[in-house]
Amino acid sequence: MDYEGLSIILKALGDPKRLKIIDLLSEGELCACDILAHFDFTQPTLSHHMKLLENAGLVTVTKQGQWHHYFLNREVVDPFLKDLERMTKKTAVQKN
Repeated sequence: MDYEGLSIILKALGDPKRLKIIDLLSEGELCACDILAHFDFTQPTLSHHMKLLENAGLVTVTKQGQWHHYFLNREVVDPFLKDLERMTKKTAVQKN
């Protein structure tokens, strides 16, 4: 198990705003402007949050004209969820 990689992802998810962004993107690809509409902060602040999520590998970005479109990177998200589930199941089995 890649504990270093898990730690990087967990740090990126350690902010309620970024958790909400992940939740929004779980519905599908969104333009930065559509994500921004759900928050009361500026575009540079959104860019900061998106860069952290992108650096953790959770989010992928494509540029279409002047807009950035974001979507979840399932190649990172799915193994992360499986590893997290595996760790928590071990704990639950040990307690029983």
